[in-house]
Parts: sequence; C-alpha cells; structure tokens
Amino acid sequence: MVEMLLEMGIKDFRVLDAMSQIARHQFLDEAFWSRAYENRSLTIGYKQTISQPYIVARMTELLIEKASGRGKIFKKIIDIGSGSGYQSAILSFFAEEVIGIERIKPLVSKSRSTLLNLGIKNVTIINGDGYVLDGLKNVDGIICAAAPPEIPEDLIKLLKKDARLILPVGFKDMQKLICIEKQNKNSYEKIELENVAFVPMLGGISRNGD
Repeated sequence: MVEMLLEMGIKDFRVLDAMSQIARHQFLDEAFWSRAYENRSLTIGYKQTISQPYIVARMTELLIEKASGRGKIFKKIIDIGSGSGYQSAILSFFAEEVIGIERIKPLVSKSRSTLLNLGIKNVTIINGDGYVLDGLKNVDGIICAAAPPEIPEDLIKLLKKDARLILPVGFKDMQKLICIEKQNKNSYEKIELENVAFVPMLGGISRNGD
C-alpha cells in the first residue's frame, strides 16, 4: 500500500511509516479483507465508510505538514467522524492524545474494541456530536471525515494559533477538501484542494445507528 501512496503523491515519510504499521483490514469486517489495501472506501455499516487510504494519508500529511520532527509532535488532535477508528489509529503516531468523535454508538463500541486489540492506548473514542465539542480548546489539529455544507466556525475556535483543520466541505456531488490554518483569534487562511466524496456531517447522537 505504501508504494501505491507514493505513486499517488504522498511524500511525507512520517505518514508513510504510520500507514505501513497499521493494518487496515483490522478495521473492516472479514468479508472485506481481500479489498482492504485497495485505494477505495469500504462500508463499515450504518451507512458509513472507511476512507480510501490515499485520503487518510493526504489529510494526515496536510495536518502535520508544518510540524517538524518525528514521533508525537502534537499534544492533542481531534478526529471527527472517527467511524472505524482507522484514521484515529494513524493519528496516534503523531499526538500524545487523540480524541475521536463518533455520533453512532455501535461504531464507537466497535472502534474502541479494535483499538484496544491493537494495543493503541492514546486514542479515546467518544460518542458525541462533532458540531458541539464543549470543553475542548487549544488543540493542535482537527481532522473531520464527514462533510458539513459550510465551514463550522466553532471548530476553528478550538484550534491554537497556527494549528490546522482539515475537512471536506460541500454537498454530495460538490465537495472540496479544505485546509484551514488559524492565524489568530479572529482570522484564518483557507486553502481549497482536490474534489472529494464523503458522507455528510450530521448533528446529534445516534444510539443505534439510525
């Protein structure tokens, strides 16, 4: 898979190393194991998907791009729409603490179990609403794996200066990957990147996946 990511333009060796160490099939039902290392999104149930390896690598690369060094270069990262836990597992290489936010409770339980079985101890998965993250502030970065129709300003407020928010924005057939870099309390830089396709970002909490 690493060779595929290199060919697709992922250049940060730190990201490639992390991707090589996390077995993507562990985050999927056994029926999908034969396709786990293809560059495609796959269902994880409840009308949700695990993102393509390229997208996971790309978003991670954008998040850590300006941070030098190896290992845990951040204190706290938030992963909104954590789903299977795969993106959170990749982020665990780069932060002392990763907080995954997932609104669908059965996915929370399943991803917690997967991460526990893999011995990943610095990721906490919370059953919560990605639009309402009370009690969190001055975080080093946020990745969002679901698309809001517009940039949620409240998420930018959680970032410390120079930190980044990486997310898709738009509707089903008109989504762009966006990189937001916070400049100061009231301003930020926005960079529009490639076209993407994510599930929509919904508010509220789902106890049974409805």
